[in-house]
Amino acid sequence: MSNTPILQVDDIEVVYEQAILAVRKVSLAVQAGQIVALLGANGAGKSTTLKAISHLIQAERGAMTRGRILYQGQNIAAREPDALVAGGLVQVLEGRHCFAHLTVEDNLLIGGFVRKVSRPTLKAELERIYSYFPRLKERRKSLTGYTSGGEQQMVAIGRALMAQPRLVLLDEPSMGLAPQIVEEIFDIIAQLNKAEGMSFLIAEQNLKIALRYAQYGYVLENGQVVSEGAAQELAERDDMHDFYLGGQSSVQG
Repeated sequence: MSNTPILQVDDIEVVYEQAILAVRKVSLAVQAGQIVALLGANGAGKSTTLKAISHLIQAERGAMTRGRILYQGQNIAAREPDALVAGGLVQVLEGRHCFAHLTVEDNLLIGGFVRKVSRPTLKAELERIYSYFPRLKERRKSLTGYTSGGEQQMVAIGRALMAQPRLVLLDEPSMGLAPQIVEEIFDIIAQLNKAEGMSFLIAEQNLKIALRYAQYGYVLENGQVVSEGAAQELAERDDMHDFYLGGQSSVQG
């Protein structure tokens, strides 16, 4: 693992509608090849932080009004979201956002179009995705709208992987899913991290699952980082459930 962070967020502030302060003085780092958990209750600022990094916050009338974000050592303040994707920084949004009227395979292929590669190369990438998500290969010709919530989450992650990212921002991947499916998805994240050195910043309310797979964690409360540390150390703290997460570590949403 490199000593240089693949992502460094320094003292950022995010405001919606030029009036609503959603995130303030947030700093965090993700080392190359690391899984980092961003923890907190609903409304703590997790999604806002991820969207500030990916620059998707602009689509919601939000703006970063303070601080800086470095990706692979470069300030990305002036980059558009599609340029970040092309550069290997990809976000999987909360709620999956699949194209319900397209097949599973067509949804996956959309993720590869940003690279502007040949059809044979896209097909090869599809097989790579199917090696991690064999369930999607079985459903490849099914309309995505008729697949389960867990399968749609796999489609959303697989679509992001088609862009061959170096860093994946995952927003609430466990939301609304059965525990068995959540375990399956996090197992795949761990495989990608180990086999390909892919880095992840995962926003989660599910404290237990996130800290089991992450190496490091940050806790957000009211738009601020209130604690951080090695994942195992955070998992062993008695106050994590009751104070930071309001006892909602197993609650989805």
